[in-house]
Amino acid sequence: MKYFALLITLFFINFNQKTDKLTGRYEYLIEDEGAYILKDKITFGDSIFKFDNKFLPKGKVSYGNVILLDNFINTDLIISIPKDQIEKDTIPFFMHDKQSPVANYLDVVVGKGKLVRIK
Repeated sequence: MKYFALLITLFFINFNQKTDKLTGRYEYLIEDEGAYILKDKITFGDSIFKFDNKFLPKGKVSYGNVILLDNFINTDLIISIPKDQIEKDTIPFFMHDKQSPVANYLDVVVGKGKLVRIK
């Protein structure tokens, strides 16, 4: 009987775990003078993302305290997403320029936008 209880407990633990990775499809909106403009759609896999536009290269997703999307449209742009936001259907993000003259380019925001989950 104790093995049955252990099996049931493990079963519920697996289904109740939260994911800390981006998955699924999102619309990529960028903020321009207070309005959000739809640019493209993005599909997130395990540790990569790709745009629906076939001419844009795939990018890498780095997971840590802040989620970073590297190789985003051009190689000088990197996107940061607060880790606590990925559970939501609308995820705000910040754009950073790797060529910024400051020591830590993640401290300087050059733009922002939203990812909206496609259901």
